Amino acid sequence: MTPQRPPAAEPAPRRVVVVDLGEPLPDLVADARYDSAMVFGTWHGLPIGVADVVLSADPGETREALAPLTDLRDEAARYEAARPPRLPDERLPSVTVVVSTIVGRREDLELLLDGLAAVDYPDVEFLIVDNRPVVPADDVLPGLVAGRARVRSIHEPRKGISAGRNAGVAAARGDIVVFTDDDVRVEPNWLRELAQRFVDDPRVDVVTGLILPAELDTPAQIWFERYYGGFSGERTWRPLVLDAERCSSRLVRGSRITVSEGGEIVRRFAVYGVGAYGAGANMSFRRSALERIGGFDLALGTGTPARGGEDLAAFVGVLWTGGRIAYEPAAVVHHRHRVGTDELLKQLRGNGLGFTAMLTSLVLGDPRHIAGLAWQLPLAVRSMAVQSLSRISGGAAREVEARPAGLEDAYPRALVLNELRHYPTGPIAYLRSRRLARRLDGGDGRGGGASRR
Repeated sequence: MTPQRPPAAEPAPRRVVVVDLGEPLPDLVADARYDSAMVFGTWHGLPIGVADVVLSADPGETREALAPLTDLRDEAARYEAARPPRLPDERLPSVTVVVSTIVGRREDLELLLDGLAAVDYPDVEFLIVDNRPVVPADDVLPGLVAGRARVRSIHEPRKGISAGRNAGVAAARGDIVVFTDDDVRVEPNWLRELAQRFVDDPRVDVVTGLILPAELDTPAQIWFERYYGGFSGERTWRPLVLDAERCSSRLVRGSRITVSEGGEIVRRFAVYGVGAYGAGANMSFRRSALERIGGFDLALGTGTPARGGEDLAAFVGVLWTGGRIAYEPAAVVHHRHRVGTDELLKQLRGNGLGFTAMLTSLVLGDPRHIAGLAWQLPLAVRSMAVQSLSRISGGAAREVEARPAGLEDAYPRALVLNELRHYPTGPIAYLRSRRLARRLDGGDGRGGGASRR
């Protein structure tokens, strides 16, 4: 018998399970903590889909509920057979993984470091950038890093994740620079899957990967996953390629993007919505691409008054300058979402403010973005409005099936409004942040690390 869900409006904890559909399904049953599960299906390690299920005491009921996932087996086998051959070690580029941290979550950072130790890659270094302005006397970071092969740390006292990432780029030895966060856990084949795309297509400047939840134990984590699942709300299971659409007018060139799957265009969208296909927790760049765009904007990102947007600005910069972005779902990391509602509210405020701060950064960096925004922003706003309304009402976001009754997880309207109301504050916050960055950097406050703009 299926257990009764609690009467409270807040969602109950949900188990996160990854199952290999090439093996017999495990027995998934309800227990004292979890009466539902988010099940991610893989095929020999390749992610292929997700299903939400209500758990009971009978594992057979769960197996029946997972039928939409198991029905993907044949398609997954065909996809696996069509993939390019995996590259031998000698053909893989050198890689530096950069993690900028203020060492505020020791347990998460230690879990990340443990995962990095298990990463299977021949030529890699892991660079921990200590982004605290002042290092405490009882610093725990040296103890966390000590004795770990391929791991080293540097100190960047300028506040902000962009400063930390730029410092990491400047100190990196690899041809490919990979970024993740200190609240992420990585899969052993993560780097191989990212690097393969750079080798398979020399035109690719950026490769982003799939972000899965590490846990869904609190309402805040479930709400974040529901609204921002995969950090985009549109978790996709097939490799994609993003290019700037050819346009006769130089003023708006680069402002409209095509998305291709297997050489066929499947979508067009405004470049300012590129966050649907990547986030800073799982992104990688050719060093030459970072040099071309001038690195990360020091006036954007966590730790600055602008709060966010540095990763999106970098993506836009690559596409705007004629580069190509690839999305690779086989490159998987697991993100530990914010646990508390207050933390989530703060994060959403930063997302809203950071988005319009990012747009301000782009316009000040290249006035042609004014024409691009005028041409594409109405389309982007319309798309965002439809997407937001769908999420608020509990609409599906490309899952393999509709959510079972009781698991719709409609997103609280108050949280959406909390994000939207901070959009107007982004431009002023960016200007404040830029002035501060200029004082700290001694330059224009935009570049650093890779090169100056």
